[in-house]
Amino acid sequence: MSTTENASAGGTAVRDIPIDWEALEDAFENNAPEVHSYLHLGTGDVLRVVDGVADPQMHARIAADANYLRIDPVSSREQYRWMERYIPMVEDMELQAKLSQAIDGKGAFRRFKDVLMSYGPERERWFAFRSERLRIFMEAWLSAHALNPVPRPLWVPEVPARPETPAAAPAVEPPPREEVREPRRGKSVESLRKNLRDIAEALGPRDLDTLTAFAEFLKTRRAARSFASHYAEAPAATDEEAGPASQEIASESRSDTA
Repeated sequence: MSTTENASAGGTAVRDIPIDWEALEDAFENNAPEVHSYLHLGTGDVLRVVDGVADPQMHARIAADANYLRIDPVSSREQYRWMERYIPMVEDMELQAKLSQAIDGKGAFRRFKDVLMSYGPERERWFAFRSERLRIFMEAWLSAHALNPVPRPLWVPEVPARPETPAAAPAVEPPPREEVREPRRGKSVESLRKNLRDIAEALGPRDLDTLTAFAEFLKTRRAARSFASHYAEAPAATDEEAGPASQEIASESRSDTA
């Protein structure tokens, strides 16, 4: 805990403390006899202990701890005076009359709040007025105990650094699957001939004539292909092989003429 160079009137060093103003305001407002609030002088947090709920021994230890300072809430009489001072500030005369009637008698605080529930803007103005009064009391109380409120440190959660992920490789499309075709099963010659005979028996004379002509065409084409293939494979005769034969023919022709 840091200590400022300034000192209070009694010579006590002023201590810096990060105040939780919202929690401290709630503690100053709540003056129920069974509620006890303490300010931690190191963290500025407010601890609330409720009789009948908290362990009495724990409450005793907190009260005896030098790090905790008991908070004295604003009395009910003082908070009642705040309502009395605020009512004349209300411009709506009808609402002003309702509020004046509400604070008359026991249960004034609850009835005062119930009336303002139906008047939103006026209710917000009352909260602002009450917060100003509480702030004055809190600052006076802190000064009396040589405490200097300082801003609370902002807690920023640490965000773990994300590991660098390598750039995603471009998607590679799998090679197209080659369609595997099953080998076509060949039919036997006998079965094909049998099928042809069955077809021929079911045809009429004209269809048989057409079928016969087509069969003859296939037969002739096959013979022509076979001859062409055989001729292409035969070796061509060279000039040397053809020379003696031509000379022999020439000599025979001369003998005939002689």
